[in-house]
Amino acid sequence: MQNKPSWYPSRFGAEDEIGAANLITPERVLKAAALIKTGRTYPLAVPVSKDLPAFRHRSFKLYNIQPGEQAGKTTGPNQFTFNDELAVAWTGVGTQLNGIGHIGINHVYYNGNDAKDFVTVEGVKKLGVEKVPPLVARGVVLDMTVHFGVDIVPGGTTITVADIEATLARQGITIEAGDVVLFNTGWLELIGKDDKQFLEVEPGIDIEAAKWLAERDIVAFGGDTWASEVYPNPTGEEFPVNQFMLAQRGIYNLELIDTRALLRDGVFEFLFVLGQPLYVGSTQVNINPVAIA
Repeated sequence: MQNKPSWYPSRFGAEDEIGAANLITPERVLKAAALIKTGRTYPLAVPVSKDLPAFRHRSFKLYNIQPGEQAGKTTGPNQFTFNDELAVAWTGVGTQLNGIGHIGINHVYYNGNDAKDFVTVEGVKKLGVEKVPPLVARGVVLDMTVHFGVDIVPGGTTITVADIEATLARQGITIEAGDVVLFNTGWLELIGKDDKQFLEVEPGIDIEAAKWLAERDIVAFGGDTWASEVYPNPTGEEFPVNQFMLAQRGIYNLELIDTRALLRDGVFEFLFVLGQPLYVGSTQVNINPVAIA
């Protein structure tokens, strides 16, 4: 009989469905709110359109429809008209929350949930993004462009524990339990200029850096790339960091996060606020989180 992997049941209990979101407590939210000094708000998403490069099979199509208004028709004596939009899209296009039901290891997902037991064509019955509470936490951004001395960190560059520690020291901050940790690599600068390179490779953390971050009890990791880890992985494995963070540790992945305005203003820590769309049964969703400094 094959031994059960050691990564489940979760530290939060065998029935837990929200993973590291359990680390968000009222006390930590109050502490994070105290970071607000100026009241400036920063949207952290990129605009989404059919032209935004997306992972492999994904696409986004939006159509404007005016139902019942063909041939110039209106409704009522006040000539009421309206616009309605129909989106035909993958939920993982653009800035996104990757939930802990998104990535598995041989069809086993967070807390030992087997795909055959909870995945259906109409969505997942467990681990959906509708279960995730608002993510309100201390956010930190690490500027790897300064660390490496480049405008855009080259694709395939591995961000190691030493790189993270050096950047934290330079920026004068630390990583605390309950944090959302974001990386700026300059990768968003490629959008619309070299979409092919943008999707084929990317800089990012390796598995040792992921373990180092997980040991500090972070809630989420991510940044301005589409997978939040080095790609292609030097080991030849397919997205091992995502497997470790989401499936094994219940830590959320935030992709295509735009922190450029924060860094222009010299903001390295802030209040991170996310209330994602509650798409029942989805494992990922398009988002626009906000940083407040």
